[in-house]
Amino acid sequence: MKKTSIVIASIIIVIVAIITAIIIYNLNNKGEANINIVKVADEEILDDCTDEYEEIQKDFLQANSNEEKISPNCFMTLKVIYKKCGHQTSKYIKVPEELVNKTKDDLQEKYSDWNIQSFSDTEVVLTKEEDGECGEHYLVQDKEGNAVIYQILEDGTKKEYEKTDISTEYLSDSDKRQLEEGIKVNGLQELNQLIEDFE
Repeated sequence: MKKTSIVIASIIIVIVAIITAIIIYNLNNKGEANINIVKVADEEILDDCTDEYEEIQKDFLQANSNEEKISPNCFMTLKVIYKKCGHQTSKYIKVPEELVNKTKDDLQEKYSDWNIQSFSDTEVVLTKEEDGECGEHYLVQDKEGNAVIYQILEDGTKKEYEKTDISTEYLSDSDKRQLEEGIKVNGLQELNQLIEDFE
């Protein structure tokens, strides 16, 4: 009886050992398969996302660069210098929306016919030269007892620009004499100052 018990016990131990070996072998093979699946999956993810990641990283680096960019609160000054008369006009505008967050190079590309005189995040000054006159040459003269503003055209002729309500009878004798001859002024700012002085 002891012999049969020992044989049965030995057979059971061999069967358990074989089953255990099979289970361990299968687990090892499944683990390697899982690792291979994970590796393949990682490679596929990298392949799909690499371009996106590099683009995001490029944008991030550009956003964090120290290069100065135009802010939404920036003002632009556009200066035009006229060769024929030598005068300069200036126009002040709020920066166009499409220029916000643009660099100096971007601005030069957009305004290629202008020179960048100064550039900061809050103020941009652009200049350019043009042939001809500025078109802001005026003559203020007495006409029938009132001060009248004439615009002097490029050919030297004058064209009535505006009749004012300024009566010459209340002005000083020297102002009256000047208005009889005509007072030449250049630019709207100078013209407005002269009219204010007479009022």
